[in-house]
Amino acid sequence: MTAYDVVVVGGGPGGYVAALRAAKNGKKTALVEVDYLGGTCLNRGCIPSKTLLRHAEIIEGIEKAKNWGIKTENLSFSLKEMFARKDQVIAALRSGIEHLLNAGKIDVYNGFGTIHDDKRVTVVIGNESYQISGEKIIIATGSQPAVPPIYGLNSVNYHTTDTIFDITEIPQSIVIVGGGVIGVEFANIFASLKTEVTIVELGDRIIPTEDEDASQVLLKNLKKKGVKVLTNYQVSSIEESNPKKTLMITSDKGKVEFLTVDEILLAVGRKPNVSAISELDLKMTGRHVAVNDYLETSKKDYFAVGDVIGGLQLAHVASAEGLTAVENLDGNKEKMNYKVMPRCIYTNPQVASVGMSEAELKEKGIKYRVNKYNFSGNGKALAAGETEGFSKVMIDEKYGEILGVVMVGAHVTEMISQSSAYLYLEGTVDEFAKMVQPHPSLSEVLMESANTLIGKGIHS
Repeated sequence: MTAYDVVVVGGGPGGYVAALRAAKNGKKTALVEVDYLGGTCLNRGCIPSKTLLRHAEIIEGIEKAKNWGIKTENLSFSLKEMFARKDQVIAALRSGIEHLLNAGKIDVYNGFGTIHDDKRVTVVIGNESYQISGEKIIIATGSQPAVPPIYGLNSVNYHTTDTIFDITEIPQSIVIVGGGVIGVEFANIFASLKTEVTIVELGDRIIPTEDEDASQVLLKNLKKKGVKVLTNYQVSSIEESNPKKTLMITSDKGKVEFLTVDEILLAVGRKPNVSAISELDLKMTGRHVAVNDYLETSKKDYFAVGDVIGGLQLAHVASAEGLTAVENLDGNKEKMNYKVMPRCIYTNPQVASVGMSEAELKEKGIKYRVNKYNFSGNGKALAAGETEGFSKVMIDEKYGEILGVVMVGAHVTEMISQSSAYLYLEGTVDEFAKMVQPHPSLSEVLMESANTLIGKGIHS
């Protein structure tokens, strides 16, 4: 049995990043992954969906350019070629991870790992099994799509967010069950491909965990693209009459409707993968593994990161947790900081936020001031024809500390890091206002909001 300082189970953005950092810290490290390196994010989530969203952005840009004197005729799509490019991107990044792990002299076991309570891990690879051990164990087993208990679903062909990339042709119509982050991103993709898209959302608005103003702007834009959004509805039953599927949906007021479509995509969230830890008697928080501020589980020397512990189930959050867990392997040194964690939605327009939302501030009774500045008053946005959306800056009423920022518009997922830096450094609105932004740039909206909040607005 090979002994290691650290054994990481799970090769997603939390696991492989933790393994790399542990190796750089001088630890003899092993990584166990049953599937492809990179986890859901690289292989079935973030990267493939963002690749296709880029395609959608190009298609929408071509359509928009018709009003600018740039004429194109007979625009066509090749799903096969689009997916081929998506696969090329995935392969390149997957190869990069393999290279980094090899360079770090990390032993990679491509099999299913079962974690035991004596710091052993059994790895099953085909018909063979291996025993390895680690002084410290990091659980990074990720998650899988949640499938709701809908009557008739077992006898119907449907897609989850893991299998949707297996389609071979563009559907004429699709119902997306769930109006959260993943649901609206796929709605954007399929709408650009001229698919008739319907979102069925149980709550009273799409992206219910994000800013309400952002939700309204995104809803308006999805409807403009022809997406039908049904909120306060749940799917009661599904049946299939090949090749069509029919969904019976019921509103919170009892109204019943029927939707007949070519494809169904379930995008109602994810559930943690816990089969690898079935032998461990770990404390749980609901379905997720409970950890302390240092990401250690209820069992000493066993840490957990990523989707398996719940919270913000985002790739960059998992990576940050992986790095933090490694810093705490030899004792509590660094608490996990979720205060400055950006949240991004890659639709068109994009949505990005960091810090507390207005709803949170109100719920906690924090006295704050807020300014909202629309991109319609921004020179770069006008020149680029991307005037939809806004920036919203919220500050502490007494000291002017920046508490939260929400942005909706083109490229805001790239701009939000500027606001993250100010929150991380506990910056004030006065400092934010003095930050010189390039002109013309979309980021000038932040400067406008900051100056307005100190009573020195320039263009507002």
